[in-house]
Amino acid sequence: MFSAYIRIILCAIFMLSTTAAMANTAASEVNVYSARKEALIKPLLDRFTQETGIKVNLVTGKADALLKRLETEGRNTPADMLITTDAGRLYRAQQADVLQAIQSKTLEQVIPANYREPAGYWYGLSVRARPIFFAKDRAKASDLSSYEQLADQRFKGQICIRSSNNIYNQSLVASMIKANGVEKTEQWAKNLVKNMARPPRGGDRDQIRAAASGQCNIAIANTYYFGAMMAGKKQKDRTAASKMALFWPNQDTRGTHVNISGAGITKHAKHRTNAILLLEFLANKSSQKWYAETNHEYPVRNDVEASALLKSWGNFKSDAVNLSILGQYNSEAVKVMDRAGWK
Repeated sequence: MFSAYIRIILCAIFMLSTTAAMANTAASEVNVYSARKEALIKPLLDRFTQETGIKVNLVTGKADALLKRLETEGRNTPADMLITTDAGRLYRAQQADVLQAIQSKTLEQVIPANYREPAGYWYGLSVRARPIFFAKDRAKASDLSSYEQLADQRFKGQICIRSSNNIYNQSLVASMIKANGVEKTEQWAKNLVKNMARPPRGGDRDQIRAAASGQCNIAIANTYYFGAMMAGKKQKDRTAASKMALFWPNQDTRGTHVNISGAGITKHAKHRTNAILLLEFLANKSSQKWYAETNHEYPVRNDVEASALLKSWGNFKSDAVNLSILGQYNSEAVKVMDRAGWK
């Protein structure tokens, strides 16, 4: 009888210790859905694990597919954090009710207010600009001034830009709606379409390549694509980039359009504390410097310097609008582009 009682006690102790061990194992991990390619985020996640002991389980995929997956999984999602590109996509995730607002003094202190959602639903982690690029042998900086100017008739047949279903272009148009209103932006878009050298196709790199090869004189693209071409392994891309120059538009007005890659904590995060720790880690000085050096993006923090390559492009004034506005105007921007015939 006594031995049976001892066995019961020992079994209970074993079960409690096993449960505690399982809880500790679960508590020492965090699950991330990332629209950024693995090479552009995993080294930082590995560093986080080394410093904290918290294992990061990473799932990468297309931005829209990951958002759809979060919506479908609902409260059963394993994801604790969503990392994606463009404030427009972060806004969509917020509107889809798959993110939760968090408060972090660390993030509020180091990330400028215009690069984070006011209530804390998402935070920017790196910055990219979307300036004008021009072929050095066929155009010159003195001919350029603003995005609005690209609608002038003298640029007819000179512009390469990707399609209207691209979120980067949607956010650019959203920023123009904020600055100039719907009516003026729609007229601008109609005239821009008339000035396109070809129907929109391909990605940002393709616009730069097209301008370099003579298909157009001017291209609109994100800075990190240009940086990747300049510093990449492909000789063709380095040659194409060498034929192009960068121009910062709207320096006398609101500034050049910028956007972010960023992250938010999922609504049903099972490892919320760890996810916040990871988000704060991605915003620290060391991580920010890595972003700048590896992916040719600007640090979101004002106290971290850009890479030497980015510095070579010169300083510029950026549009200071809170990027959450771009998401709010996204639907209107898409309608404007459709009415303008922007394919």
